[in-house]
Amino acid sequence: MDFLVISGTGTEIGKTVVTAAIASLALAAGQKVAVLKPAQTGLRPGEPGDVDQVAALAGPVTGQELARFPDPLAPDTAARRAGLPPVRPAVAAAAATQLAEQHDLVLVEGAGGLLVRFDDSGGTLADVAWALGAPVLLVAAAGLGTLNATTLSAEALARRGIACAGVVIGSWPADPDLAARCNLSDLPVAAGAALLGVVPTGAGQLDRVEFRAMARRSLAPPLGGTFDAEEFTERYAA
Repeated sequence: MDFLVISGTGTEIGKTVVTAAIASLALAAGQKVAVLKPAQTGLRPGEPGDVDQVAALAGPVTGQELARFPDPLAPDTAARRAGLPPVRPAVAAAAATQLAEQHDLVLVEGAGGLLVRFDDSGGTLADVAWALGAPVLLVAAAGLGTLNATTLSAEALARRGIACAGVVIGSWPADPDLAARCNLSDLPVAAGAALLGVVPTGAGQLDRVEFRAMARRSLAPPLGGTFDAEEFTERYAA
């Protein structure tokens, strides 16, 4: 695939680390990788953002951030408060298309969830994916409450005719509770798509070599790794 859009089912859910893991394995396979962040919120100029974290963990990706807004809010709200123009989905899709001209894989990382507003017209990350004809990978939480958020996100994709590439758990606890263990079976049902990975909590603190090894173990073959969802689920069967 040329494009993969990565969306969380909520905020602070591990999507940047998942993006970095996908990028790391693509680089290891010899691909040229670009990472596009249409809207970075919650940071001031000069502070390292999500694209910087991906590069630090994965290696030499081409990173592009289209806009930055200092308040940690939805992009539309943050842009309005900063008195800055918002990011329009068409602009983000055009930037991704341009990156694809010289890269094998373009990863587009959202801000928050799938339907968080980018602009005052109600544009969202889903509109970016639709414009690109790109599948969306859902990054979900492990525990209680994740099934509803995942189902809503998957239904929003289906209504728009956008393919769900799969679901990845963005932060798997060292000692998973009953809900997390049951969700290994239930999340693919909620998403209507395969479980394509489980990334352990704290993965973002690893060095680059350890991170790539983790990525290979934690992501399924469609994302470049060796993760076996059936085996992992059986291991934690409740």
